[in-house]
Amino acid sequence: MVFSLESGDQEAAFCIGDDIPALVTDRGGSIWTAYGDEGIYGGHPESAAGLAGWSPDGRATWAPEGRLPDAPLEGCTAATEGDRVWLIWYSGSRRGGTFLTRITPSTGEVTSWASPVRAPDGFAVRDHRAVLTKRVHNRRSTEVVRVAFDGDAWSVTERRRIRVPGRVVMRCGQGRDGHLWLRAGDTWLRIEA
Repeated sequence: MVFSLESGDQEAAFCIGDDIPALVTDRGGSIWTAYGDEGIYGGHPESAAGLAGWSPDGRATWAPEGRLPDAPLEGCTAATEGDRVWLIWYSGSRRGGTFLTRITPSTGEVTSWASPVRAPDGFAVRDHRAVLTKRVHNRRSTEVVRVAFDGDAWSVTERRRIRVPGRVVMRCGQGRDGHLWLRAGDTWLRIEA
């Protein structure tokens, strides 16, 4: 369902698939999704490609169409950076791993890199640097990993565990223009990339 920011009224309702662990909207209101294995292999046609883009009224606007390094098995997190969208996911094949996929909707360009962090639950990016988080299950801490892009690959520049005000909520880390918003208990934390 899509709700108005001004009135709170429902503006639209549509189906974009099953098992969506990562969802983000871009500046234009388009919806970007990374699906889980039950969605991808569960027979729902909207989820089968693993990653997808949708118009604000629920029309399919983007699909990977063979432009990924492997077939997605599980979405991890998502972020926006200006007019670009990032979907973070991992594959289930032996040669696979976790990938950072950048999509530029205006040009259709899709680029993927190997992630220096396996299955992160939060991601934000600004220019050539990013921050990823990895939740420590059932604890009041999270691992914060800072990475930099050297033109070819993303490399870890700093890794540390931080204590947070409450348990980190699974699937509640999303990046917006260089800031990672991470939910911990009843608090939202902002971590700059």
